Amino acid sequence: MGDGVRSFDCGGATTREINIFLKEAAARGPEVEVVLLNPDSRHNIGVGIISALNVHIPGHVGYYCMGLCDGVSAQIDGDAGWGLAENLMGGRVELSGSAGSAAGATLRGGTLVIRGNSGARCGIAMKGGAIVVGGDAGYMTGFMMQKGTIVIGGDAGDALGDSLYEGVIYLRGEPKSLGSDAVYKEMSEEDFSALGDLLLDAEFDYDPSEFRKIASARRLYNFSTKEKEVWRHAL
Repeated sequence: MGDGVRSFDCGGATTREINIFLKEAAARGPEVEVVLLNPDSRHNIGVGIISALNVHIPGHVGYYCMGLCDGVSAQIDGDAGWGLAENLMGGRVELSGSAGSAAGATLRGGTLVIRGNSGARCGIAMKGGAIVVGGDAGYMTGFMMQKGTIVIGGDAGDALGDSLYEGVIYLRGEPKSLGSDAVYKEMSEEDFSALGDLLLDAEFDYDPSEFRKIASARRLYNFSTKEKEVWRHAL
């Protein structure tokens, strides 16, 4: 390892000790690279890092890995439990394998790349940034999405984009169903350009022309007159 690389053996260490090491490394500046050895699917690794830091994790991680981070650049060589990069505010998290449920939940900025599949509710309540999934995505991906972009290179489960407000989903495969207020919309030149940039950045060799755009029909923004009457009589 080079002079700028610091390693930490997670075997036998507490989660608190691992995260203290990471935050101390981040305080030394962005030129430092950290390698976490023997992660052994540990939970809550790398939570709350709000300084620039390069992290390499050669192995599987548990739930909530790299959550609540801003400015971190993390490469995880394995699979992840639920809540990967939850509430990521900036930076980049890349997973070589597949992620559990709620990957990128409430994402606010930065980029989450999942090379395998993602579980249910990927990008739930997403408020910005981008999630790029190379494989399939589980049910209710993009649920209540408010902003940002989700790219799915494979198929999607039921209720894709359910109750989304803003933001956009690009789907290469087929969904089992679209959620409430989610509709297909025509791809613009801006869509092809933005999607192409995301695919290039994530190093996926997909053609943007193979994707369809899913966005909000905006019917849930306000009650219609008919719906108001239904509620008035119900009360």
